[in-house]
Amino acid sequence: MRALGYSLALAVTLATTASAADLVHTIDVLVDSSPLSARSSIGIEVVDLKSGKPVYTRNENRYFLPASNMKLLTTGMALMKLGADYRFQTRVILESSGDLLLVGSGDPSMSGRVYPYRHGIPNEAPLHAIEELAEQAVASGLTRVRGDIAGDDRLYPWAPYPPSWTQDDAMGENGAPVSALTVTDNLITVTFTPGAKPGDLAKLSLSPALEYFAIDNRILTVAGTREAQIGLTRIPGGRQLLFEGTIPDGGASHHATVALDDPALYAACALYDALTRRGVIIDGHPVARHRGSDDPYVAPEGTLLATRYSPPAVQLIQMADKVSENLHAELLLRETGRVEHKYGTREAGLGALESFIRQIGGLPADARIDDGSGLSRNTLVTPRLVTRLLTYMYGTSQRDTWVSMLPIGGVDGTLAGRLCCASETHAIHAKTGTLNRAIALSGYAESKARGWLAFSILVNDFGASEGEIREWIDKIASALIE
Repeated sequence: MRALGYSLALAVTLATTASAADLVHTIDVLVDSSPLSARSSIGIEVVDLKSGKPVYTRNENRYFLPASNMKLLTTGMALMKLGADYRFQTRVILESSGDLLLVGSGDPSMSGRVYPYRHGIPNEAPLHAIEELAEQAVASGLTRVRGDIAGDDRLYPWAPYPPSWTQDDAMGENGAPVSALTVTDNLITVTFTPGAKPGDLAKLSLSPALEYFAIDNRILTVAGTREAQIGLTRIPGGRQLLFEGTIPDGGASHHATVALDDPALYAACALYDALTRRGVIIDGHPVARHRGSDDPYVAPEGTLLATRYSPPAVQLIQMADKVSENLHAELLLRETGRVEHKYGTREAGLGALESFIRQIGGLPADARIDDGSGLSRNTLVTPRLVTRLLTYMYGTSQRDTWVSMLPIGGVDGTLAGRLCCASETHAIHAKTGTLNRAIALSGYAESKARGWLAFSILVNDFGASEGEIREWIDKIASALIE
């Protein structure tokens, strides 16, 4: 019996060793035989989650830009530190001064997004949360505001952009400003449709339908069916938008996404509008209340008229990972910093993240982190740190919840149109990432031969199209499920 047991154990060991050797050979061939290998930097680590040991490594301790794979660290920390059931609370308070405050809590969900995430579900009205708060306030007896409508984002000091984000980032949806009072993802959409005939100005509409920016529309309708050629000129931080270009009379509508300059002020304008439509008389104006990084936080006092609770944190984290939502990640970073260090700043969040990296078995030298979303070009991590995170999270009581937050190959999120051959068994659960010189994919693969694997594939400084790099990465990831 002893001899039989030894023989079986030896057979299993040999099979496992052979399987690992086959995987190493397969990935080596996929990497080394590709012409992309000579025109890019690639780091890979694959870990067998049964043994906790790496089964494939390549440049696993080198720094790489993770792009949105950075969200794995941020959302993993938020899940473990805030908890799955944590909720944000946004309030409407009437001060004794007569001002009406819309008090932000860092809630990223006050938009048209539907929670929990479901692929293909259309959004709700973008300002429905503001409408709900206005309805509550009126139901509480509000008929007149003798002061201003103030958007109050003082829970977090006003520092809307990490220092390494670019001006171009701040213009559009990727780099929307970070504020404790966030609505509509801190974005608006300007839609242009052709005029009645060539030579006419294009028609313009806004979503939400709230006048906030001063828009100079110089888009001319031209004959034809080619694509619209539209450019935006805007002074950073300003509220004047100049759109110039052409739109063909036989073409489709054109949508331009514009980041807000001051989300708290925009939220105040939205509440002002919602209340006046309900017959509330307002003597003052919409204003914003910010605080500097050195100013102490003083919680507002007054009569509570309305309250809105966010969906549970698990649903906010799922949205951040499934659709790669930068603002969700940045707000989760700051809120974790506030809960852990009593200060809702990027720096406090990064301090909490450094402690979390130690908790998962990493070292400070494994990363240089500048933000929570991965938009920063200064954020660097090693593939080994990413697989340490994935291995750690897989071993916690939150395993199933955590894995369910990630996009599924060929099914949903940012992987809905990728890794389609893995969709039958839902074999790939992974976070995507894209920047100008960085493309990444990290997560889990359910291997037919080896069980569950954690993997991180980071590619930087490539001399090829993004599509070619994604196809290359997907081939490597697909090899893991065999």
